[in-house]
Amino acid sequence: MKQTTLWVVLALLIGLAGHGSTDDGRSATMSEQIRVYSVERGEMVETRTVVKSDEEWRAELPPEAYQVTRRHGTERACSGNYWKNDREGVYRCIGCGNDLFVSTTKFTSGTGWPSFFQPVHEANIGTEVDRSYGMVRTEVHCSRCGAHLGHVFDDGPKPTGLRFCINSAALEFVEMEVEPPPSR
Repeated sequence: MKQTTLWVVLALLIGLAGHGSTDDGRSATMSEQIRVYSVERGEMVETRTVVKSDEEWRAELPPEAYQVTRRHGTERACSGNYWKNDREGVYRCIGCGNDLFVSTTKFTSGTGWPSFFQPVHEANIGTEVDRSYGMVRTEVHCSRCGAHLGHVFDDGPKPTGLRFCINSAALEFVEMEVEPPPSR
């Protein structure tokens, strides 16, 4: 077999490994297994990433949540449901239910968005450089479904010195008793 043919076969196999089909025949990217922290269980758990088409996300999410989480939008300051929320509980990703932050790490930043000094676990979020709007910032996204959540800055309170500035539209809140996440 020629070397070019081997590369083509290898490329096809790699491509097929990451794709399948849905029950209605549409192609879909396969999800992968990951470990995230569950606040309710108090331990790391196995789960799968959530992969959906843009049409599926648009149909399932409220318009503002879709704009923020799938289009990297930002809600207006002081307009979200959770920026003044003082109840005890867990903030989860609106797209997949992944635990992201607990109320014991929330603080008033004066920015108009919910702010946290620490996620429930570093495995539950991801970050990447965001160079949009002529700025260099660090974007925060959900590690399970890739939803854009907001940005993290290094002007937060102790003990981390971080400020996770998160859009309310990217979150859903579940009221429950919570413990502070362990220091990492």
